[in-house]
Amino acid sequence: MNSTVHVVRHGEVHNPQKILYGRQPGWTLSERGHKMAATLGDWSKSIDLGALHVSPLQRAQETAGPIATAHNMKITTDERLIEAANVFEGKPFGIGDGVLKHPTAWKHLWNPWKPSWGEPYEEQITRMLAAVFAARDAAKGKDAIVVSHQLPIWILRSAIEGRRLLHDPRKRECSLASVTSIHFDDDAMISGTSYSEPAAHLLPPKK
Repeated sequence: MNSTVHVVRHGEVHNPQKILYGRQPGWTLSERGHKMAATLGDWSKSIDLGALHVSPLQRAQETAGPIATAHNMKITTDERLIEAANVFEGKPFGIGDGVLKHPTAWKHLWNPWKPSWGEPYEEQITRMLAAVFAARDAAKGKDAIVVSHQLPIWILRSAIEGRRLLHDPRKRECSLASVTSIHFDDDAMISGTSYSEPAAHLLPPKK
């Protein structure tokens, strides 16, 4: 039976200091982020949902809340959907205005193909694929939703679509509260992907 696993990125986080929050606990959605989550809840009502698997981080759990409510379904937490590890976690991050302006950080930047500053891309692909297949199986022929984070989602999609993993982070097609859908054929093999932005009307203006 054809099925789809919809891989949702969490909504906007309250982060006025522009900290690279990574896997740190306690980061909550902003007011706009909660509106994004509510929009995702409404969007999900058109789906025959069989499973809802979510990253353990608070921002992902809060994003999944309205979806769970819409379907009267419990959230299943899956550690494999967590954000990618990063040595710069907890620091202000930006080119020229954050931690990267300090020479002590440069030692972590020697290999962008791995990458040397965080969790290897291949490890992200392996765990994300395992989480997606687990959600598909749990849905028992229905569609599934998983809620995760931008980098793991983009790296997973890049691997499926045969795109090189080294990339410009500014060019990822994975906006806040976006949906990267992974489609399966009758043989339970991945047949393709699609992308949508149910909360596009809530996205902050690009600078």
